[in-house]
Amino acid sequence: MAVHLTKTDLDGVLIFVPDYFYDNRGYYCETFSERSLKNAGFVPPRFVQDNQSLSLKPGIVRGIHFQINPKPQSKLVRCTRGKVFDVVVDLRKDSPTFKKWIGVELSEENQKQIWIPNWCGHAFMTLTENCIVQYKVDELYYPEYDRAIQFDDPDINVIWPIKNPVKSQKDIKAPYLKDSDVNFTMEMSKR
Repeated sequence: MAVHLTKTDLDGVLIFVPDYFYDNRGYYCETFSERSLKNAGFVPPRFVQDNQSLSLKPGIVRGIHFQINPKPQSKLVRCTRGKVFDVVVDLRKDSPTFKKWIGVELSEENQKQIWIPNWCGHAFMTLTENCIVQYKVDELYYPEYDRAIQFDDPDINVIWPIKNPVKSQKDIKAPYLKDSDVNFTMEMSKR
C-alpha cells in the first residue's frame, strides 16, 4: 500500500491521498498507515483521538478552530461523505506566512486528506448535504485551551465559496484574530 504526498504553500501543511483498490464489490484502502506515511517521507505523531462531525446542509462553516499552548492539536482530516472546502491558516505570530491560508476541497470522490500542524487554525465549509468529516488528533480535547476566531476575519481574508453560512454559537461569539490569545510561534514548527 502507498500514500501520495503533496506539499502546499504553507510550510508543514501536506495533502495525502492513499491508494484505493477497486473491484466489482467496491474498494479497499488503508486510510492511515504509519509505514506508508514514513515511506512517503512523513513521520506521523502518535494519535490519541478520532473525531467525526456530520453537517446536514451546504453552507455550514465550522471554525476557525484550534487549541492554544500548552495543548495544541495537529490533525489529519478527511471528508468521507459529501464535499467540503477545507481551510488551514498559519497562526504563528513570528512566521513569514502568518495569517496566510490555503483552501482545499476534500470529498469522498477525491479521497484527499490534509495534515494540519498544531500551529494552524482549521475550518471547513460544507458544499453538499450530509457531509461527514473525520479527523485524527495528536492531543486530547481540553475545553480550557479550545479557541476559535471568526471565519471571515478581514486580516486573514479567506475567500469562502458560500456567503452567509450557518454557524454555531461558539463561532458566532468568536473574536477576531487581533483580539484572540493565540500563542503560536515558529519554535513550535521545530518540534
